[in-house]
Amino acid sequence: MTKLPNEEFRQMVCLMREKEFYEPEEIRPIDWPKYNLAQINDAKDTLNFIRTQVDETEALLLKGKAGKPLTNPKSLVKSILICEALGLTERNAQGWLEILGPFVGIDENLDDRTIGDAYDKVEVVHLLKQIFEKTKDSDGILSGDGTGLETSRKQNYESYKKAGNHMTSIVDSREVVQAFDIYEHECKAMHKLIENVYGNSLRLDAGFNDRKLVKKISDIGMTPYVFPKKINNINGSVAWKSMYIDLFMDVMTWLTEYHQRSHSESFHSSFKSRYGIITKRRITSILCQVTARIILHNRRKLSYFNG
Repeated sequence: MTKLPNEEFRQMVCLMREKEFYEPEEIRPIDWPKYNLAQINDAKDTLNFIRTQVDETEALLLKGKAGKPLTNPKSLVKSILICEALGLTERNAQGWLEILGPFVGIDENLDDRTIGDAYDKVEVVHLLKQIFEKTKDSDGILSGDGTGLETSRKQNYESYKKAGNHMTSIVDSREVVQAFDIYEHECKAMHKLIENVYGNSLRLDAGFNDRKLVKKISDIGMTPYVFPKKINNINGSVAWKSMYIDLFMDVMTWLTEYHQRSHSESFHSSFKSRYGIITKRRITSILCQVTARIILHNRRKLSYFNG
């Protein structure tokens, strides 16, 4: 049986963690004419998107309380997407919807309480999930990461995690979100998320350094690039062994692939910068808000890259 170079591998991992060891390549250049056009058309394209995508969904058939008609759930979804697109409170949104409602096909008069309550409705979540699935076109080059979800400007990352306010996500190299979770711990969530994505490779940092996860990624048909810990050795499953032998034999090529993981960090940074803190408190409402924001984020990314 051939002895694997575990000691040399661990020494190399220590060197890899030094900042001077590898200089990441420049990020994808921006096509400024295309970017400017996307910005000019953003308002119109967003409203058209909201109307057409929501109208194409299939609503759950739920009965309202006796004597009280149920508000059209599609109108509620449209109001939420407008709230998140414009960064509106429910009170602000009531006035805006008097102007924008007819453009997106909202026939009802929605007051601020109705809009606020919409975030906590299962039929709204159902429709938002349908729209998200239609906006996750993938280029196959995937990366994943976790981040805290701010509910206050005073919070730091550790306090998000203690409070249970976090998101784990997978994005492609265009930062189009392919899957996300706001319930489970990062590594546990990733085990589930990889079952719902299409890709040929997946990049994860050392926080996801889990032998079962690496094997699962490989079994699904993706090449794993999971950054090693200092204590790791090469011994393990075929997928684990292959991943780290490839790293040991050609470290720079492996790291060039791995560092495309920066798209995941870039997504989290731009997502929170654009949409700000999470303003909802109930878990269903948080899911609605996050899903709506991701849908809008994906629309912008696909609009830019697809022209």
